Amino acid sequence: MASVSTPQELGKKCPLENGGGASGQDSTWILPNLPSKCTWTATTPASKSPHSCVPLTEEKKILPNILKKIGCTPMVQINKIGKSYGLKCELLAKCEYFNAGGSVKDRISLRMVEDAERAGIIKPGDTLIEPTSGNTGIGLALVAALKGYRCIIVLPEKMSMEKVDILKALGAEIVRTPCTRFDAPESNVRVAWKLKSQIPNSHILDQYRNPSNPLAHYDTTAEEILEQCEGKVHMVVIGSGTGGTITGVARKLKEKCPECKIVGVDPDGSIVALPSEMNKTNTTTIEVEGIGHDFIPTVLDRSVVDQWYKSNDRDSFLMSRRLIREEGLLCGGSSGSAMSVAVRAARELQEGQRCVVILPDSVRNYMSKFVNDQWMIKNGFLNDAQEHKPWWWDIKVQKLNLSAPLILLPEVSCQKAIEILQEKGYDQAPVVAESGLILGMVTLSNALSSVQDGNVEFSDPVTKVTYDQFSKVSLEDSLGKLSCLLENDHFAIVVHEQTQCRYLQELLAQVFERGEGNSEADCVSGNGSSSTKQTVLGVVTAMDLLTFASSNDKK
Repeated sequence: MASVSTPQELGKKCPLENGGGASGQDSTWILPNLPSKCTWTATTPASKSPHSCVPLTEEKKILPNILKKIGCTPMVQINKIGKSYGLKCELLAKCEYFNAGGSVKDRISLRMVEDAERAGIIKPGDTLIEPTSGNTGIGLALVAALKGYRCIIVLPEKMSMEKVDILKALGAEIVRTPCTRFDAPESNVRVAWKLKSQIPNSHILDQYRNPSNPLAHYDTTAEEILEQCEGKVHMVVIGSGTGGTITGVARKLKEKCPECKIVGVDPDGSIVALPSEMNKTNTTTIEVEGIGHDFIPTVLDRSVVDQWYKSNDRDSFLMSRRLIREEGLLCGGSSGSAMSVAVRAARELQEGQRCVVILPDSVRNYMSKFVNDQWMIKNGFLNDAQEHKPWWWDIKVQKLNLSAPLILLPEVSCQKAIEILQEKGYDQAPVVAESGLILGMVTLSNALSSVQDGNVEFSDPVTKVTYDQFSKVSLEDSLGKLSCLLENDHFAIVVHEQTQCRYLQELLAQVFERGEGNSEADCVSGNGSSSTKQTVLGVVTAMDLLTFASSNDKK
């Protein structure tokens, strides 16, 4: 039966407690970014390959099982979007979400399992464990369900709940991990290896290192592209996650269609693109799922990529929505990443030439994310979502009558926090460190229930019952954005950002002695350093917004 578990629930004591980290010296896990030992070259004959080959097969009218519906995905002409960018070439999309499990990762999931079976490494009844952003997990869970394997998927917290629900429906057990560095002890990669050390007859097929990953695309995806395009393809645009798709497709095209340009797509915040200077950014999180990494996966051969482009979340999601609305292609966010790059890269192509874009997965996984207007507005990717907006929609938050906030220090006990909230008549309050760092929110109901259930003691610090996930707005944000946030959250914190400057003591003395140093340029120059601090100005609820709207009704 499917379940969502913690690592501790899936095994006994783990020997992997004190790291190994980036040094790779801990024998209980294998780094996913080790140098590749692959000896492929574009001129090596197929007969010299040490790997098995899986040729394309003609699809039967009646399939013996759904695994036979992996591969042979359609190639679809893009009509409106290409024209809107003035492209002269033919723009095509290979729709990988038509695979049985809904993504391009079905190909590698089946290939990794069947290659391991042929090699005698795994057998039905064994446990398959995989760290993944979701799609490989879904593919593996699908294969495991049909072939009789136990399946445990280790999934970062940022991945959509739709993926979790699908994995549970397929019978997989799910472990959620923080979104952290790949070599951190709590990362999905390290936790997966930790579980393997605890569970008998368990295996990590390891999409980051497994040669079956790029081979699946070398043998099938690339061959399909060549067959569907009748050998006439001048550019292929592919996003890079593990790097298996772009490596496998590019290697085959380098052999059979060497004039074809391979374009790699890497999101802001990832370090995969070359030259490495491209990866310099202030972006710390990537909302688009399935592409980008903080390491270079072993299976990725960057030498076969002719040019890299960087993508960003906003352009990716807006392009995905355009693909859905204008082309009828029900694709996911990374499809938008690839297409947003393709319309730039394909400008160099001429009439009669052809650009193929890989669309990795479907909209099914993201109904609560980029498909949702409120989510897009909340994350700053969409403005003016409502066609018929209320009169107050574009008014700024600063127009609200904000009362002075009640702020709790982190060392306050749960008992004292409850007493203060009850005495002041507040339902919630922010917890802020003396440095000004906002640690989270505490609600009266959660604090009371946590104490009553025995999860915390009255004497415990309030941080034990603090939520670190909460919505924030600035004074310059619109009430429309606030309204969208309050559709999903009970409250939002109003914050003001300040730039704080730190000077060397002697420089500070000189500045004030001269009466200078008032410019922001001085703060961020080589003479000193600056940091951004958020100050809590208030907490707003739906009732505050309703009160403002009703008392200032413009009708």
